Amino acid sequence: MEDVLRVENLSISFGGLKAVDNLSFSIRRGEIYGLIGPNGAGKTTVFNCITQFYKPNAGTIRFIAKDGKEHILNHLPVHKIIPLGLVRTFQNTEVVKDLTVIDNILLGGHTEFHSGVISNMFSMPWARKHEKKMREKAMEVLRYIGLEGIAGQYAAAQPYGVLKLIEVGRTLMCDPSLIILDEPAGGLNENETERLMHLIRSISRDYHCSILLVEHDMKLVMGLCDRICAISFGKKLAEGTAKEIQESQLVQDAYLGKEDEA
Repeated sequence: MEDVLRVENLSISFGGLKAVDNLSFSIRRGEIYGLIGPNGAGKTTVFNCITQFYKPNAGTIRFIAKDGKEHILNHLPVHKIIPLGLVRTFQNTEVVKDLTVIDNILLGGHTEFHSGVISNMFSMPWARKHEKKMREKAMEVLRYIGLEGIAGQYAAAQPYGVLKLIEVGRTLMCDPSLIILDEPAGGLNENETERLMHLIRSISRDYHCSILLVEHDMKLVMGLCDRICAISFGKKLAEGTAKEIQESQLVQDAYLGKEDEA
């Protein structure tokens, strides 16, 4: 199976402190890959390097798009990443509460909206046609995540679990090859987490895309991921299946065996 992402010898420091230290891993096309570690292990920093919010001090990040073309992400600005098919969510929801649910989903398709200011000002026919197409696509996404019934409601009126679903759903507007989920189950109850688990698995299957998951909920990680990479202080401890990670003494000592650090 071919790779969709290769992280090679990634390192980055802040004020002399090494947040990520010579880390390497790859994600196969269509797989759900977990990145775990105690608080401060460098997980979100890795995400920020992949999406170029941070520029690493060393290492190479290679992304292979659906057309088979390889892109070295280190060379690209942030706004060039999403059009390649690489999208992410954040630990804290980035939903715009003053907009409706469907308008929040539409924000995920902004890279596809090419009509421009002048066309919209004069309501050009092709601009209206494109807007209609995007709204139809957004409704398809809402149906897929089970929120079509609240499309016209304001996001501010929705519970936290729904806001999390909106944020995940918004990534589907970009026809992604790889979705990076940063603690998607944070703040969710058991039923909401179970629903999220089924949704992530369905997205990977139905949209033929890979998932890179950072999550503290070990039940979610172990029940969902094909492979897992465990890190501590920015260094790789172990990589393998859920069973192999659970049996790793290094991982148990650094993370799984210390619930107060989770």
